[in-house]
Amino acid sequence: MAAIRPFRALRYDEAVAGPLEALVAPPYDVIGAVEREELQRKNPHNVVHLTLPDSEEEAAAQLADWRQQGVLVRDAEPAYWWLAQDYEGPDGVRRRREGFVAALRAEPYESRVVLPHELTHAGPKEGRLRLLRATRTQLEPLFFLWDGTIELDGLGEPDIQSGGDRLWRLDAEFGEALTEELRDAQLLIADGHHRYETTLASGEPWLLAVIVPTGQEGLTIFPTHRLAEAIDGAAGEPIPPPGDVLPGPVLYREGRYELLRGDGLDPEVVAELAPAGVTYTPHRHEAVAAVDRGDAAAAFLLRPTRIEDVWEVARRGDVMPQKSTFFYPKLTSGLLMLPLDE
Repeated sequence: MAAIRPFRALRYDEAVAGPLEALVAPPYDVIGAVEREELQRKNPHNVVHLTLPDSEEEAAAQLADWRQQGVLVRDAEPAYWWLAQDYEGPDGVRRRREGFVAALRAEPYESRVVLPHELTHAGPKEGRLRLLRATRTQLEPLFFLWDGTIELDGLGEPDIQSGGDRLWRLDAEFGEALTEELRDAQLLIADGHHRYETTLASGEPWLLAVIVPTGQEGLTIFPTHRLAEAIDGAAGEPIPPPGDVLPGPVLYREGRYELLRGDGLDPEVVAELAPAGVTYTPHRHEAVAAVDRGDAAAAFLLRPTRIEDVWEVARRGDVMPQKSTFFYPKLTSGLLMLPLDE
């Protein structure tokens, strides 16, 4: 069973730390060196100082100082939270995605309570493990899917707001119903595989989870297109420039489009071709432009993976190639944190 519980959130006191918009950041794994410096300059208490520190020891020292100074304060009572994210996707359409925030007990994959769907690599997990052990705090939420539906009306003014993110503290009665509703649930990791496996490796029982019901229009998956420095032997059927909806996985090179054939989902078809020097972009026009500029030998243009296909892969115990899914938007870091030492 999926075990969730309310938690005493650690969060910024804006009266001490400054406006929340200058304190939050994207997840650590999508921040490049330039953006990291920009976030650090925004505010000396920006969460990136903790999630992407110069050293794990420095992050632990800063976290302790911020708590002592009142920059970060711990809620007196445990609670679940409701999160709404208003966003504009890469397709230019505005949507709202909603879910709830809870402490989730980490379960080994073998228990089939929490299901992965993507491959992971050892390198990122080693760094996250050192950071978790140093800070004893889940600094960023992980993103999970639950194959269910929840609707909340009449929430009133949010308790926390930053950009398109709004958070409401849920009352105890709703929290008890939520705990019972999730008791027999299976959860799918949408984003955060490395951090989930880090928690398992650390032996810590709890992690910070945003659990998003799949029964909503605002939950979308966008494709992640591939750019390759070299391809060997890949060939497809020549086609005219495709419209907005791709007919399948498409190879673009030297100004030509080719439809690829193969078994499996689009990322799996491309992975079978073993392109070299792969990089990624969520924007199709950027992938094509990179090839036209000579920055890449070829681009693989992919269709979005359907949510039902992700569930099917996970439930049969398989995993997909990296960057097979692009759940948008990413979760914001710095809104809520989960200390593990109390």
